[in-house]
Amino acid sequence: MAVLHVLSIIMEMAVFFLGVKIALRKKKSYGWGIAFTFLVYVVYDFSRFLCLDISGGFLYSLFFLATASILWAVYKIYKTQ
Repeated sequence: MAVLHVLSIIMEMAVFFLGVKIALRKKKSYGWGIAFTFLVYVVYDFSRFLCLDISGGFLYSLFFLATASILWAVYKIYKTQ
């Protein structure tokens, strides 16, 4: 299972970097929403992988922001289509 966890973190990092590239190279603001959301996933999964103790309240707040971020990004994508 550790291999899957590491692969998941690597894929999340790839999505983060692609989101940044969308924002910077393609000049699409929704790239920042994608990047932020997956950065939160990377932080969360990496902290779990290292068995770091992060408070539940902080994580709930972080995931709320990530959800709002991806909602905004998907809305922006929808509006451009």
